[in-house]
Amino acid sequence: MADPARRNHSSASPFEPVYGYSRAVRVGNRIDVAGCAPIEPDGTSTPGDAGAQAARCLTIIREALEALGGSPADVVRTRMYITDPADADLVGRAHGAMFGDIRPASTMLVIPALIRPEWKVEIEAEAILSDSSC
Repeated sequence: MADPARRNHSSASPFEPVYGYSRAVRVGNRIDVAGCAPIEPDGTSTPGDAGAQAARCLTIIREALEALGGSPADVVRTRMYITDPADADLVGRAHGAMFGDIRPASTMLVIPALIRPEWKVEIEAEAILSDSSC
């Protein structure tokens, strides 16, 4: 039986129903947003450099947070996965554009690859809301 305190949010990712996960899950005052890759609403990959792709990932995160009653201001931790260390500044600046004043704890990792070869970045987030009544 489903937990009534648990709310799942799905996005346009074609992987969610096949791999059995949600874009984000809220339990009480906590929202966890799964790794967001640069996927457009039609399922294609976001074109452009790592900064443009990171901006798309962050848009998906914002949409997921808002769908579950949160906002970027509630984010306490992010993780950024990049495939090329040369992209760190572009991804970091996109992250800073959303979280510059919020300044969550954050980690950036260089990994060998993501699921699609054109993806340069994937970002996940954790949020804690000050009001758990939603």
